[in-house]
Amino acid sequence: MALSLAISPCPNDTFVFDALVHGRVPGAPPVEVTYADVDVTNTAAERGAFDLVKVSYAALPWLLDDYHLLPCGGALGRGCGPLVLTRGDRTDLSGATVAVPGERTTAYLLFRLWAADQAPARIEVVPFHEIMPGVAAGRYDAGLVIHEARFTYPRHGLTALVDLGEWWEGDTGLPIPLGAILARRGAVDPAAAAAWIRESVRQAWADPAASREYVLTHAQEMEPDVVDRHIGLYVNEFTADLGEAGFAAVEALLGRAADAGLVPQTSSSRATAWTS
Repeated sequence: MALSLAISPCPNDTFVFDALVHGRVPGAPPVEVTYADVDVTNTAAERGAFDLVKVSYAALPWLLDDYHLLPCGGALGRGCGPLVLTRGDRTDLSGATVAVPGERTTAYLLFRLWAADQAPARIEVVPFHEIMPGVAAGRYDAGLVIHEARFTYPRHGLTALVDLGEWWEGDTGLPIPLGAILARRGAVDPAAAAAWIRESVRQAWADPAASREYVLTHAQEMEPDVVDRHIGLYVNEFTADLGEAGFAAVEALLGRAADAGLVPQTSSSRATAWTS
């Protein structure tokens, strides 16, 4: 029986999962893939729609009763945080309209923690690809962006008001947890799934050229050099294993958010994960 997998079309996900998707991981079942932005997969995961699914770490409090958090395959690191972009010389967001990529994204959760003392007047959930053009055109006062936007925002004449990754790392000393891989309880063995994903990561690093066509096909017209920078930033040691620092980062994010009343209280992510 095929394994259902939902990931984003972003280069880091297609790079990591190429070998698994294309049947090159020994012992792994066939895989049926759905490609969708993380805001879509967050919602689909609440319905139990997929066996393996990429979600925002910010969505975990709503999902861990039904899913195992896998210790590999996701996006977590340093120097890779979301950016708050503006047009002109705005220095704060008081009274602003801000475009965000999703209500349960890690980016928006970090934004809410950072902006606690300068609450915007209005938040609009906007498809990711529309955020930078919308800020540049004046439809929004600011935009919260992720992924390759950190490499391309100057082309839109925009300014970074804050790098939320730098803010988080400076405040906590921890890496920033962005996207997690979950395995649906009762549908897939989490130990086996983690082994398949780690082997897929190993193959991706061992032969980057093998995934090139697949990655570029789904890269949404991204230039090859931006693709390479994207992969280099988001696929790192935490992709192979969260480790102590990775789990500490997840627990710090969800703990702070729960203390601020932004997410439900949840048990330790380490306790609900398969960690061997």
